[in-house]
Formats: sequence, C-alpha cells, structure tokens
Amino acid sequence: MKKFSLTILLLLTVVLVAACGNNNNNTAAEPSAAANEGTAATAAPAAQNSLEAVKASGKLRIGTEGTYAPFTFHDADGKLTGFDVEIAEEVSKRLGVEPEFFETQWDGIFAGMDAKRFDVIFNEVSITDERKVKYDFSDPYIVSKAVLIVGENNNDIKSFADLKGKKAGQSLTSNLSDIARKNGAEIVDTDGFNQAIDLLTSGRIDATVNDGLSYLDLKKQKPDVKIKVVDEIAEGSHSAAAFLKGNDELVKAVNDALAAMQSDGTYLKISEKYFGADVSK
Repeated sequence: MKKFSLTILLLLTVVLVAACGNNNNNTAAEPSAAANEGTAATAAPAAQNSLEAVKASGKLRIGTEGTYAPFTFHDADGKLTGFDVEIAEEVSKRLGVEPEFFETQWDGIFAGMDAKRFDVIFNEVSITDERKVKYDFSDPYIVSKAVLIVGENNNDIKSFADLKGKKAGQSLTSNLSDIARKNGAEIVDTDGFNQAIDLLTSGRIDATVNDGLSYLDLKKQKPDVKIKVVDEIAEGSHSAAAFLKGNDELVKAVNDALAAMQSDGTYLKISEKYFGADVSK
C-alpha cells in the first residue's frame, strides 16, 4: 500500500514539474515578442521634414521666369542672373545647398509648384490674400510702390492730385491706370513701362503712374534719361519667396537666411547693384 502511494506521489510530482515548465516558457515568449516589436519600431526611419529633404538632396530647386529683367533674366553671355536670382543663390549658399533653377513661363509657374517640380519660387511674387489661401510666403524681401513720373523740366505736376486734365500714359488693364484715372487724368493707352517712358520723353504725354522698381532700374541703366519722380503711393506691394503649404521648416530656414543677409549687408549690396537703392522698404 505504501509502495502504491509512493508511486502515485512520484507521478503527481512529474506532472506538476512539467506544468510549471510550460508556464515558464509561455511567460518568456511574450517579452521576447514585445522586445522584437520595440526593435522593429526603432529601426523604422522617420519621415524627413522639408528642410531635411532639401539638405539631403544637396539642392534647392527654384522656379523662376528668366525673362523678367531686372529680377530674373539672361545677361549678354546667356547666364541666368537678376535681383531675385542672386537673392536665391545667396539663400541657397546659406542653407548649405546648390541652387537649381527651373525656368518657367509666368502663366505656368504656380502649376509647376503644384506639381512639386521645385521647392520654392523666386520671381518677384507679390503676396496677395488670394495666393495665401494655397501658398506660404517668406518674409518680404522687396517692396514696390506706385510712383508718379514726369519729365525732368515739368514743374506743373507735383502730386497725384495735379493729374486732373493731364495726359497719363498707362496700360489699360493695370491697377496703376486706376490711380491715374481716379485723380482725373486722361488715359493714353500704352503697351507697358518702356512705351510710357518713350511717350513721356518725347512730350506726347504729361506723366505716367508706374512701378517704382522699374523706374529705379531705368535710372540705373540710363542715368541721363530726363525724367523724375514727384510723388509715390505710401502703401507698397510686398514680394517674397513662395512655397507650397506644409513646408514650415524650409520657410523658416529661408527667413533666417534673408534676415542674416540684411544684417551683414549682403542684401543691400545686391539691391544697390540692380536698383541703386535699398528696395526692402
């Protein structure tokens, strides 16, 4: 009887040991799986932000026209240059990447941005409420004001109010013509700035309301042209670099570069090269 009881006891002991062994194996397997999941999660690469992507590529892709002097055009040797081009080149340098320009007609430049053909547009892009719905902008780096231009010897017109009854050469679809019209001018249709200046210097019109930057560029190229500015609109049009929304890191980096260029005099040097003045304000 004792022998039979001992045999049963030994069998029960074997079963219990085996059961305990199975529980230990299951418990050990669960942390191992969790550890594997943690390793896999650590190994997954994080998505690059917009600035990191640009730096990883080594290039800043820039949309520009290449046909809009003095902002973006080709010089006598065929090299792409201009105010906006040099600003973009300097920004790229400060980001530690190479500028890569994609020349695109104005009518298609925002479509190119939408298709992500480039990272940014440097092309004298005015900041408007309509554009801000879809695009982000850097801090403004150039301001254009409407100015009243007359012949060098004209002493009758000293302000916009003096345009009443005078002939003003204007592009009919330009908002600049609205300024002349509201001040009582007789509008003479022109094809643009250059024709307006030709009519003015030949005495066929009395004045033109036009872009202050175009005036500065002309005086830089032809300082002897016999015209002068007698009045300007205080509220200017601000232009900046344009980006697709969601590129916050890249926008901040460009803003930092522009601010540094202002601080160390690089911006002023480029501005005076093309306009003979500081056009940031």
